Amino acid sequence: MRTILALVDGSLYAGSVCDLAAWAAARTASTVTLLHVLGRRETATTPIDLSGSLRADAREALLAELAANDESRARLAQKRGRLLLDDARARIEKAAAATGVEAKLRHGDLLDAVAELEPEAALVVVGKRGEAADFAKGHLGSNLERIVRASTRPVLVAARAFRPIAKVVLAYDASPSAERALDLASHDPMTNGLAVEVITVGDGEAARTRVEAAAERLRAAGRAATGRVVAGEPEEAIGAAVEASEADLLVMGAFGHGRLRALVVGSTTTAMVRRCRIPVLMVR
Repeated sequence: MRTILALVDGSLYAGSVCDLAAWAAARTASTVTLLHVLGRRETATTPIDLSGSLRADAREALLAELAANDESRARLAQKRGRLLLDDARARIEKAAAATGVEAKLRHGDLLDAVAELEPEAALVVVGKRGEAADFAKGHLGSNLERIVRASTRPVLVAARAFRPIAKVVLAYDASPSAERALDLASHDPMTNGLAVEVITVGDGEAARTRVEAAAERLRAAGRAATGRVVAGEPEEAIGAAVEASEADLLVMGAFGHGRLRALVVGSTTTAMVRRCRIPVLMVR
């Protein structure tokens, strides 16, 4: 059975991650694997040596107290992790009663834990920012960027709040990752029955031909699809078009053509995740 891997923490995005994973699971008859990872700082039991030049008996007492505090902190972190997973499981089961939900608590590096579980998953769901991220405008969580770089599966990025999804915008530039995004929008049960608008940036006949060919492929697969050409710089033009369309989900390739490949994650993709207040599905 298809599985969705949902990454949860204590951030403001955790509830939306659960709701989005439940939505995707219900549409695709998938189970959900919830993952919470305790970092090394949270589980370290080797105390930091703060004893300095203290006399021997005082040093021993201080180190013993530090060790006890570290062990207590590790226990509390594990307890908190289990509670986060329990809450997430309950939320998903309530939203999608027929969905099987498995919870996993791991220690160490997030990417290592994702790499362990990802081969069994068809989709990874993650929040735009984690609980340790700076919430300044335009800042993305570092773990999100690491996951997108490393993941071999489509990554669905949750916005701050979830809302029912009825309309999809597909940003299309005919790059290899955009072609795979088009294939997903055409055939994945997650998008079945949703209205899809294909947007491409450009001008002239070539752009119109490109977007109409993509829309026709969607229609041939049974999707209700339209196409639109917008002018301007990709980051601004696509963002404005998404906002004007009142779409509920943006689907796009993680990489683009030419200068858009300047970053490991395409610059247009990164800009869209920063700007959009709707979920973004990135396809490698």
